[in-house]
Amino acid sequence: MKFFLDTADLDEIKEAASWGALAGVTTNPTLYSRIGGKLDDFHNHIARICEIVDGPVSAESVAMTRDEIIRDGRELAKIAPNVVVKIPTMVEGLAACRALSDEGIRVNMTLCFSVPQAILAARAGARYISPFVGRFDDISEDGLSQLGDVVTAIGNYDYSESTANGEQVEIIAASIRSANHVTQSALMGADIATVPFNVLKKMVQHPLTDRGLESFLKDWEKVANA
Repeated sequence: MKFFLDTADLDEIKEAASWGALAGVTTNPTLYSRIGGKLDDFHNHIARICEIVDGPVSAESVAMTRDEIIRDGRELAKIAPNVVVKIPTMVEGLAACRALSDEGIRVNMTLCFSVPQAILAARAGARYISPFVGRFDDISEDGLSQLGDVVTAIGNYDYSESTANGEQVEIIAASIRSANHVTQSALMGADIATVPFNVLKKMVQHPLTDRGLESFLKDWEKVANA
């Protein structure tokens, strides 16, 4: 499994990149607004992220019609070679995905909540599909089960003929709220988990690791004072 960081915060991205485990970044309008982002600086901000991360950087279009999404997508793709255009899973989004993919622009279809949506996104040429997990939990439904169904269904077929540059579609487990979400997503075979920085930090932590480290340090202190 690969790990993307779900953030627009440059400091978080720099820190996660220093760990050596970061494969990409996903952003969205909410994440950009949380860091006080400005409309006229959005493209520059995406460019700064791309300078830190070699892997895919998803930048989302907020347009609602296919022509506007396509126009946004072309502009976003010009920012850097590793930009992926993020598009909501809707009729206009599917049409825009097909057009952009045919132009060789990689697309991440987001806000995916069902197997039929995922299959349509794959057929439309999406390079990445982002089923949401945590938002199902918000309405007391099982997001992990839905993710597992998407992983299985997409894995049954070869969609490389549909994607830009003939690449295989990859499933991004999104809306991740906990380290357990990551564990279960990995066991289901999701290709990527995109996680907030606080979840990424929790993934490193374990009480037995802390306890073992404390024990080692105490024993070494005995050696040092002998």
